[in-house]
Amino acid sequence: MLKGFVITPPVLGRISIGKVVERDGKRLPQKDDQFTITTQLQSREGWLLHPLDKQLREEQSDKLRRIPVQLPFNDPALNLRVEYALFDRETARPLCVGDGEQCRRRTQEGMATLPCPGPDSCELAQGGHCKPFARLNVVIGEADPIGTFIYRTTGFNSIRTLAARLAYLSALSNGLLACLPLELRLRGKSTRQSHGTPIYFVDLTLRDGLSLEEALNAAQTLAEKRQSAGFDQAALDEAARVGFSQGAFEEQEEDLPSVLEEFYPTASTEAEPVPDFTHPSEAQQPDTLSTLRPAKPAQPITPRATRTTRSTSAATRPASRH
Repeated sequence: MLKGFVITPPVLGRISIGKVVERDGKRLPQKDDQFTITTQLQSREGWLLHPLDKQLREEQSDKLRRIPVQLPFNDPALNLRVEYALFDRETARPLCVGDGEQCRRRTQEGMATLPCPGPDSCELAQGGHCKPFARLNVVIGEADPIGTFIYRTTGFNSIRTLAARLAYLSALSNGLLACLPLELRLRGKSTRQSHGTPIYFVDLTLRDGLSLEEALNAAQTLAEKRQSAGFDQAALDEAARVGFSQGAFEEQEEDLPSVLEEFYPTASTEAEPVPDFTHPSEAQQPDTLSTLRPAKPAQPITPRATRTTRSTSAATRPASRH
């Protein structure tokens, strides 16, 4: 097996709750209040819709806010991978990838393994471009039992909710995550920071209409059926674990520009205010290996004696009028 070449689950399409639109000559990420299921093909208008998108919309009278899914793996950490990620804006390659304890960082001397304090305490992360990046793989339908659809997000609400659900459902089902009948569900909330505007995030729940007992019975029945047919879930999980461990970052290089465009927009294209940079000119500079270096600590200011006199001529001179 090639080292540094991450083997990921086969991906048939994407799940998103937003899209990238062109406005005033700029391509900007735009959030949505429903799911969209796309293929991995793009046109000038955006990602092409997957046939499942139309099928599921026809089954729901309103917007697409529920997607019936199954998980490919029993191990929660294989279904949902979360890491802190900081990208080089010029090459679209990751500069630093960490988990809050340890990181793999690209330096002038090559890749280095360093402590990872997280973006709030890391000098390299100043500017707000290092943030959690999560990928969730799910199976939709029965046409391809190991072909998955991937949902990517940098949203704290989605990441925290999905991580909690996976841990709890794994415990409740005695580790039978891959056999549970589940669904992705879009939820909304508002906060003081959002000024009452709804914030949408992704949840993972039992399928609509199923009680916990019914879902657990269905999972046990499916697990026994698979085992009798020779389906080795433990071996599948181990194969995925080995594949993910081959490298530090799982996206292929041709996919990274689209990832940055949607999830890591530059300061000049973000809808949010530009971060407070140390020097205003830095707001227009891309994040690169040469520019993203720890800032030098400020020099202590030597106190001066208080001046007793000052010129007031400039302050009292009336402003000229034109």
